[in-house]
Amino acid sequence: MDHDAGRQHMPPWPEIARWRKAERERLIGERLAIPADRRAGFSVAIAQRLDALIGDVAGRTVSLYWPFRGEPDLRPWAASVTGRGGVAALPVVIAKAQPLVFRAYRPGDRLEKGVWNIPVPAEGDPVIPDVVVAPLVGVDDRRFRLGYGGGFFDRTLASLPTKPLVVGVGYASQHIATIYPQPHDIPMDEVVTV
Repeated sequence: MDHDAGRQHMPPWPEIARWRKAERERLIGERLAIPADRRAGFSVAIAQRLDALIGDVAGRTVSLYWPFRGEPDLRPWAASVTGRGGVAALPVVIAKAQPLVFRAYRPGDRLEKGVWNIPVPAEGDPVIPDVVVAPLVGVDDRRFRLGYGGGFFDRTLASLPTKPLVVGVGYASQHIATIYPQPHDIPMDEVVTV
């Protein structure tokens, strides 16, 4: 498949879907190949950049994620959000093909296994995030995110009553020319990579 982001022709969806699947596998493999100590350093650098980008978190709800398959580990930064008067939240899959809900999370809260055995808050009322920090599998030059293919991210953003600041986080190696965005794909406001 031609990866030229500027071209006018859009391949048919089945071809894009096959390409996205292969690209996901390639990018996740590259991410997992980064040594753990290097990923840890990247996570610290991403947290510092998030602080500079977002600013004061007091009184704001910031949705993060539990790290999975080599994603940047921002759990210490989540703890710092709550320590600075903000509310950290984690996304929870309620049902397939439905928007995510966000539940407040503080280190030490009881967690249970969610989809793909990713820990999620076991209880709590839904919260609406002011900021959504989303991990990247890939990201293109127009800030469209390649995720895991379940559609949860875009479906959730489209369903929120107010638009949050949406920040994608990942590694510089995850940049690609295009994801071949579809009408349902929603670009992120900002991207932080190292």
